[in-house]
Amino acid sequence: EEIHGQQPMPAGHDWMQGAGTALHELLVSAQRRGCLTAGVYESAKLMNVDPDNVAFCVLAADQEDEGDIALQIHFTLIQAFCCENDIDIVRVNDVAKLAAIVGPSEDSGEPRDLHCILITNPNEEGWKDPALEKLNLFCEESRNVNDWVPTITLPE
Repeated sequence: EEIHGQQPMPAGHDWMQGAGTALHELLVSAQRRGCLTAGVYESAKLMNVDPDNVAFCVLAADQEDEGDIALQIHFTLIQAFCCENDIDIVRVNDVAKLAAIVGPSEDSGEPRDLHCILITNPNEEGWKDPALEKLNLFCEESRNVNDWVPTITLPE
């Protein structure tokens, strides 16, 4: 799966499935390490206070969310911020799958706003997540073919 240079992104299912699996692994790992921030407002606050600590961004919307103008405006602003600050960003079209991976809030047990999820750098020095590195490569390759916010399908 290593790709170097300006070669076109491999077409087809395997590359996308690999990115989906890597995103699943990253979300589980980040949550376990306490490096996951969920929610549009919580994410915006974190990006405003400490943008250098944000390593990755996931925007999620179901079909019915596409008509939510306020959410789409938030997405546009978050995408602009991420591009400005060199933060890799992807979209996911299945909030229910995200909820199954991330689960409810540990504090209240309530369902969380999963429309925006940020992965931050943990305090551990030298921590490198192979799933994050894979996703960074996926995003870089997507930009090479002018797909600035690629959509990832999470595995079943």
